Amino acid sequence: MSPRRASSVRQRGITLLGLLLWAVIIATVALVAMRVAPTVNEYYTILRAVNVVAVEGGNTVPEIRAAFEKRKQVEYSITSIDSNDLSITKENEKIVVSFAYNKEIELIAPVYLLIKYEGRSR
Repeated sequence: MSPRRASSVRQRGITLLGLLLWAVIIATVALVAMRVAPTVNEYYTILRAVNVVAVEGGNTVPEIRAAFEKRKQVEYSITSIDSNDLSITKENEKIVVSFAYNKEIELIAPVYLLIKYEGRSR
């Protein structure tokens, strides 16, 4: 290659600062994902339990609350709500169980993430 030709060829790659920036971004996303994943899992567990209780729990409010408490004892990951937090109604002769709760997740000491979950049976 001639000297003129070599100077016109640009090098490509990532700089150290670029690499550090991407490492910080990826680490932040991973931290948030690791902290949020258990709460999302708990939400879907509660949703499954509410769906089962709405169908098989009984016909009265105390029976449905008792069925949810039994289900909660089996599903150890349900810690955010109790049976008293359930809203039990009847729509078109069908029992509908709904719930709503807030989950506060500590990311780094003074920084918290607040997630508002709500759901209802089908």
